[in-house]
Amino acid sequence: MTTPDTAPATSSTAAPRLPGETPGRFGSLGPVGLVLAGGISVQFGGALAVTLMPRAGALGVVALRLLVAAVVLLVVCRPRLRGHSRADWGTVVVFGVTMAAMNGLFYQALDRIPLGPAVTLEVLGPLALSVLASRRALNLVWAALALVGVFLLSGGGGGAGFGALDPAGVAFALGAGAMWAAYIVFSARTGRRFPQADGLALAMAVGALLFLPLGLVESGAKLADPVTLGLGAAVAMLSSVLPYTLELLALRRLPASTFAILMSLEPAIAATAGFLILDQALTTVQAAAIALVVAASMGAVRTQVGRRKAAVPEA
Repeated sequence: MTTPDTAPATSSTAAPRLPGETPGRFGSLGPVGLVLAGGISVQFGGALAVTLMPRAGALGVVALRLLVAAVVLLVVCRPRLRGHSRADWGTVVVFGVTMAAMNGLFYQALDRIPLGPAVTLEVLGPLALSVLASRRALNLVWAALALVGVFLLSGGGGGAGFGALDPAGVAFALGAGAMWAAYIVFSARTGRRFPQADGLALAMAVGALLFLPLGLVESGAKLADPVTLGLGAAVAMLSSVLPYTLELLALRRLPASTFAILMSLEPAIAATAGFLILDQALTTVQAAAIALVVAASMGAVRTQVGRRKAAVPEA
C-alpha cells in the first residue's frame, strides 16, 4: 500500500498547506516529479514486500515496516508528548489503529492476489469517499465507471478477473480500501491537532506497537534475521519514509487537487511494479479495468475541485 502509505499519509503532515499553493519558479514539473517518484517508491516497496513474505510472513512484514518507519519518524520529528488533550490522544490513537488495519489488510491481500488488482480494489475506498463527499450528480458517472472496471475485474467481460483471484485476497483488498477512506478522515483530524509531522510519527508508533505482537506470533525469531531486518527496513523506507518526505516537499509547491489526481495513478504504477519485479502480467481485461478505475478516480477528484472553485465568489 500505500500503500498505503500515499496521499492520505501526507495530509497529517501538511494539512495547513492543503489549500493550493503557488508552484515555485520551475512551475509544477518539479513537484509532479516528486509525487510520481513517491508513488513509484510506494509501489516498488510493495513489490519488495511480496518477495519478503515467504521469509517473514505478511504480518511480519507489516510489523517490520511500521516499526522501522516509526523509529525513523520519531527520531526525525521528535514529537512533543506533553500539552495534548485527551481528545488529541484519542484522535492520534484511532489514526494509528486505522493505519495498522489498512496496512495489515493490504498486505494480507498482497499475499494472495497480484499487486495491480490489489491496489485497484483498494483505491475504491478513497474513490467512494470522494463521491460521497462531493454529492454531485456527475460523480455518479465516475462511480459507474469504477463499477464497470470492477465488473471487468470480476470476469464480467469474459476474461480472467476475480475468478482467477483468491476471494479472500479480494476481500482483504476491499477492506484495506475502507480503512484507507477512514485513514484519510483521521489523518486530516490529526493534522489539525498536531504540528508538523508529530501526529504522523505518534500514529506510526501506535500502529507499530499494535502489530509487533502479531508479527512475532506469526514469524517469531525470523524477524531478527539480519537479511529479513534489512529487507524490512528497505520496505519501510520505500513504502513509508521516502514517499512521505517526497510528498511533503511536493505539497509545498503543488495544489492539493493536482496532488490528489496524481495519486489516482497508483493502480497503474502498481501494475507496472508487479510486472517488472514480480512477473505479474495482466490480461487485457484486467488492464482495461485498472484504466477505468484510474479514470474514475481522476474524474471524481476533478469534479470535487471544480465544485470548490465554483463555491468561491469572484473578487
